[in-house]
Amino acid sequence: MYDQLKLDNQVCFRLYTASRLVTQAYRPLLEPLGLTYPQYIVMLVLWEQDNLLVSDIAHRLVLDTNTVTPLLQRMERDGLLIRTRGIADGRQTLVSLTSKGKHLEEKAKNIPACLAKAWQNPDAGTTRPEAFVEALDAMIKHLKNSDSKQ
Repeated sequence: MYDQLKLDNQVCFRLYTASRLVTQAYRPLLEPLGLTYPQYIVMLVLWEQDNLLVSDIAHRLVLDTNTVTPLLQRMERDGLLIRTRGIADGRQTLVSLTSKGKHLEEKAKNIPACLAKAWQNPDAGTTRPEAFVEALDAMIKHLKNSDSKQ
């Protein structure tokens, strides 16, 4: 077997596992709000800036609009947001929070702190979460640039 094909030598497997476990850690915090993790990240975008086009939300989340649209449809059925056709361009859809969606922000405000506390690892030494964010941002930027060149 080739060493480079061993599971233990794969950065991608660690990223996949970490992503899955992080999403799992969010579940008990998001369930009382009636949100899934994908819905939560949409809400984060809209709490930061309301009244966005679907394409802007998809771009911010680094997802295709075809992935975001069904998610937004379900969130609209749940009364968290409304989608309206653009006046200047009927092909565009504007997404706005409802009062219910806006009020969830108050209920969600402690989620990041709860997770940060849960992730504190005395065995991790001096590794700061900010260092992970910086490294991951650099990786994402590089991969996005590589993808756009193909």
